[in-house]
Amino acid sequence: MLKDAIDLSAVRRVLVIKLRHHGDVLLSSPLLTVLKKHAPHAEIDALVYHDTRDMLSGHPALSELFTIDRQWKKLGPLGQLRAEWQLLSRLRARGYDLVIHLTEHKRGAWLSRLLAPRWSVAPGGDHGKFFKRSFTHRYPVIGGNRRHTVEIHLDALRRLGIYPAADERRLQLAIPQPAREVVRAKLAANGVTGRYVLIHPTSRWLFKTWPVARMAALIDALSARGDTVVLSAAPDAAELAMLADIQSRLMRPVASLAGELNLKQLAALIDDATLFVGMDSVPMHMAAALQTPCVALFGPSGDIEWGPWQVPHRLLTTNMSCRPCGRDGCGGGKRSECLEHIDEQQVLAAIAQLQQEQP
Repeated sequence: MLKDAIDLSAVRRVLVIKLRHHGDVLLSSPLLTVLKKHAPHAEIDALVYHDTRDMLSGHPALSELFTIDRQWKKLGPLGQLRAEWQLLSRLRARGYDLVIHLTEHKRGAWLSRLLAPRWSVAPGGDHGKFFKRSFTHRYPVIGGNRRHTVEIHLDALRRLGIYPAADERRLQLAIPQPAREVVRAKLAANGVTGRYVLIHPTSRWLFKTWPVARMAALIDALSARGDTVVLSAAPDAAELAMLADIQSRLMRPVASLAGELNLKQLAALIDDATLFVGMDSVPMHMAAALQTPCVALFGPSGDIEWGPWQVPHRLLTTNMSCRPCGRDGCGGGKRSECLEHIDEQQVLAAIAQLQQEQP
């Protein structure tokens, strides 16, 4: 038995801190589910960056969702201090018994000290004495593409004596009905009224993306065999430029909602698709959360650590000794040969296999 396991019956309020990118935040959603299942009497709050809030907003286990706006720095020293103080005051008023910090961000250490919970847990590792002494418990992080990020998050609970069941580990992503209505209207305006394959060719980091010529060839092949294809991309200049390049190469035009949707609307678009095709990106994790079968192409990033979680999928990589390297393209050159060596026929075959498995 774990000698320093916490007494869940004494936990009234919990704060979960995840200050990272969108996908990382979504991958923390099973932790909230497990906590609520094992401590149904407890109120569970989360603290994330403001721009990532839609990854957890509406989660059935959440009581309150607090955010840190990275734009506060534009308010000037006094304005930023005022915003920070208001947040700290709101957090203090909640009276947390347990703080779960899921990164090595120093803000979590400061909050653990300032909020003074009875118990607190954070990742292990050499993050300095201040960080180490800010928490009552620390859990080992199994890195090196050997353990999925969801399981690494859940290790924080295991360290406290909370052991998740297999059926408690799914991702959760809530979609409000207005978002569904907006997306369905946009699809209808583009002539899409039935089943469709959603392709999201872009990523925040373009070195994780497939060459545009290959992507255009894949889209043409799908259209030629009768699949309705819909394209999406974030409203980012680089992503939209990449999508425009792909569209300019197509033999047959396809519907696109690129740059038109917020995150909840993108979730609705993914949820209604019969299949998702994309890279290691936030939309791929959203597809997993929504149980939309997906084909994911992985290059420099770790497929074991970041692959589609608990969803029917095909994951395509190349057998190169240097991957996953996590680098910004080979030699820092912005192009990833491990992705370029995946050909269209491999992706088409993976799509066909998944389509055959679906009812």
